[in-house]
Amino acid sequence: MDTLFNALLISEADGRFVKEIKQLNTRQLPDGELLIQVKYSSLNYKDALSASGNKGVTKKYPHVPGVDAAGVVVKSKTANFAEGDEVLVTGFDLGMNTWGGFGEYISIPAAWALPLPNGLTMREAMCYGTAGLTAALSVHELMKKGIKPAYGTIAVSGASGGVGSMATAMLVKLGFAVAAISGKSDDVFLLNTLGAKEIINRNEFIGIYNGKPLSSPAFAAGIDTTGGDILSGMLKATQYGGIVTCCGMVASTDLHTTIFPFILRGVHLAGIDSVVAPVDLRKNMWQLLASDWKPANLSDLVQEVRLPELADKLDEILKGKAKGRYILAHN
Repeated sequence: MDTLFNALLISEADGRFVKEIKQLNTRQLPDGELLIQVKYSSLNYKDALSASGNKGVTKKYPHVPGVDAAGVVVKSKTANFAEGDEVLVTGFDLGMNTWGGFGEYISIPAAWALPLPNGLTMREAMCYGTAGLTAALSVHELMKKGIKPAYGTIAVSGASGGVGSMATAMLVKLGFAVAAISGKSDDVFLLNTLGAKEIINRNEFIGIYNGKPLSSPAFAAGIDTTGGDILSGMLKATQYGGIVTCCGMVASTDLHTTIFPFILRGVHLAGIDSVVAPVDLRKNMWQLLASDWKPANLSDLVQEVRLPELADKLDEILKGKAKGRYILAHN
């Protein structure tokens, strides 16, 4: 199949990385089992890193980022999918070293794709994207630990970002009170749109909960998206038998703590990975995202952009200025 399509192409020239909208050809894509016409993608921190030339994310350029995609199968080499099937793709190598959803076509192994679950449109799937799946896996860990709304407030860091905003919205839907930890301490988006009970300024949070080896218990559980001092503070401030999930490192890859939260309060620390999570777990999470965990105002949590706006929005994400989720519409 020989088809021209538009994409955001990142090229390297004289040590600089340039973002340009280019017309490409499907013959430039890898020879995958599925050729998918992408209808929607979403913007993630990893995409912003790839678009900035971060070789820890993307090794070779020119490159088309986009770790998420939802679209329609136009060519299949496997019996598991047929032409016309609506599918979603998150994680694995998409958008990292395999050209991704910021192009109108992708070519991938069939194992990377999931059928679009009932109750979810392609647009809604990308309202979630990798951020939503990561948030769902975090909430899932709280559910597995038996955390209930009656146990108290859940702390969520990076609450105005992609994973944090989705986690907050899901928790509120499930009846939890959420303390949103954010640098945007006067953000009405966190209170009015996401439904957080309160906002705690991240610097104040660090000051309150990081001064001692163990703080007074303040939260039933925590979902951390940043790492560093905030994660350390969450562990110290979680009540007996609670759990803190960890999925990000935008603040730091370091963790400074003692063993006291673990041996005196029985606090659990759960790492979250959505890139290579097992297929059955992914399917379960996406079905919950399509039904019981789906916020009524899901569409209000995102801003839709087109290819010409993409470069600026990626810069916003890289600088920590994003609010909620951005989705890319190709149609």
